[in-house]
Amino acid sequence: MKLKSILPITGLVIVSSLIFSSFTSPSATEKKKKFNADPKIQVAILLDVSGSMDGLIEQAKAQLWNMVNTLGKAKCDGAAAPKIEIALYEYGRSTNDVKAGYVKQINSFINDMDSLSENLFSLRTNGGDEYCGQVIYTSLQQLQWDANPENYKVIFIAGNEDFLQGSLHYTKACTEAKSKGIIVNTIYCGDRMQGIREHWNLAGECGNGSFTSINQNAKEEDIPTPYDSLLVTYNSSLNNTYITYGFAGASYAAKQGKMDVANAQASKKQQMARIKTKANAKVYDNSKWDLVDANNKGVLAEAIADKDNLPDSLKNKSKEEIKKIVDEKGKQRAAVNQQITELSAKRDAYIADYRKKQAATKQENTMETEVEKIIKEQAKRYRMQID
Repeated sequence: MKLKSILPITGLVIVSSLIFSSFTSPSATEKKKKFNADPKIQVAILLDVSGSMDGLIEQAKAQLWNMVNTLGKAKCDGAAAPKIEIALYEYGRSTNDVKAGYVKQINSFINDMDSLSENLFSLRTNGGDEYCGQVIYTSLQQLQWDANPENYKVIFIAGNEDFLQGSLHYTKACTEAKSKGIIVNTIYCGDRMQGIREHWNLAGECGNGSFTSINQNAKEEDIPTPYDSLLVTYNSSLNNTYITYGFAGASYAAKQGKMDVANAQASKKQQMARIKTKANAKVYDNSKWDLVDANNKGVLAEAIADKDNLPDSLKNKSKEEIKKIVDEKGKQRAAVNQQITELSAKRDAYIADYRKKQAATKQENTMETEVEKIIKEQAKRYRMQID
């Protein structure tokens, strides 16, 4: 048997829980068994919303798109791209139920990125007690964690104040996390040594995860590029390829536009990251309200079965005519997505080159930078490669 090497992460060590059998000449059948036929990545984000955490919430809004874009690059032993599900919790709000440890689930595991973004924008701070052990344990109990040990399941808890607050000790939560194969990562908002004094490094150790610290009030430079205005234009073209259906279709389309505006108002960087996400069909899936995505998922026939679910422009069309219209919109979307992907790559290269020239300027740790580093390293344990 061969144990993967110990890898240092932000001052701690992470020991891989995966043990691989080594064999000299595996058959094709044995090789196939190694593949995860239904890869999935589940992420639970637990955010402290006590009075000093306005900066953390702002960083969480921005890091969503970078995290999804990072996860969207995951490749799994030649298998299909992993399905991504993200849950969101808040803790430390005094108006939440005291019996629940001031913990509240904002959303369970979902792959609806517009709804998740909307939920992040709805978060507000309000002073209270921060029970870290309680929120970790609650998320472990409430969420439908996948049972497949080959899938990457991870918790990110971010906040400050002493980690040991509350009647539910963190060790109970970490024991539960280990039993379910879930990695716990802690992100302390403030000085690293203060985070250690307040015990934020303990959960990282017991959950085979990592401990890191950030400046929750830091803001990354919003670097303009020659590609920004064109990406905004292509985003408008992309939105025009959506064909709503169902009772809530129009409201979902409105939410899409609302989140475009909200992220654009937050920063150019955030706006560009969202546009990049929207062009990746692997992570931005609206098949429950858009006929083009429904067609790509193979459920178009079901979506158009009831003419009352269709927009007025399609209600008098035959199924064959609808299929033709949807196929044409699909081709338009594929072309726009390709343009956005290529422009986004050029934008990323431009920014990377700019930062090399500014190498003397030290970049502070933020939630966005640290989560990306952690995900890229930990995904390797599950034979997932993220370039």
